[in-house]
Amino acid sequence: MKRSIIKFLTDFGPLLIFFIIYYNSGKNLRVAIPPLIIATILAVIIVWFVEKKIPYVPLLGGILISFFGGLTIYFDNPIFIYMKPTIINILFGIALFFGKFFSNEPVLKKILGKSIKLNDQGWKVLNVRWMYFFFCLAIINELVWRTQSEEFWVNFKVWGLLPITFVFAVFQVNIINKYKLDEQEFKINNK
Repeated sequence: MKRSIIKFLTDFGPLLIFFIIYYNSGKNLRVAIPPLIIATILAVIIVWFVEKKIPYVPLLGGILISFFGGLTIYFDNPIFIYMKPTIINILFGIALFFGKFFSNEPVLKKILGKSIKLNDQGWKVLNVRWMYFFFCLAIINELVWRTQSEEFWVNFKVWGLLPITFVFAVFQVNIINKYKLDEQEFKINNK
């Protein structure tokens, strides 16, 4: 229970801090980005202390937030922070696509294989679905920041992308149930 609370806080705390400071500063990205960077770095450090390792996704997110946030502040141009979700989602989609060429198993299986027990076909289907999903998120982010106001983009990033991802994940339950291995099959497949 304690670990799940810490995970929730480290996953969503920096984003919440960014959102609160953005609105309390008169909707100023330059003021909201430094606390976002600091909170993200602290979240990665906390994960390291709790888990004794840093998962790739939070590490990559922390690096990209620091990099693009820093560019936004240095050049005084919000385009860099607007593009960060696009680039992250494209990188995730590419990793899922090209992962099959460098390994005999889908990337998602390497990441989630210990917590979700699926047969090989299930992992392939799930991998492809998440790959397309990440590419779609990149396109949606591009459409939003290029056609809407900064405030709309901030709200969409905080209150739009997370629910979209959650709903998509819920829709994957049918695939997980369809291709789920029972305990005996899982032990046989992982010998």
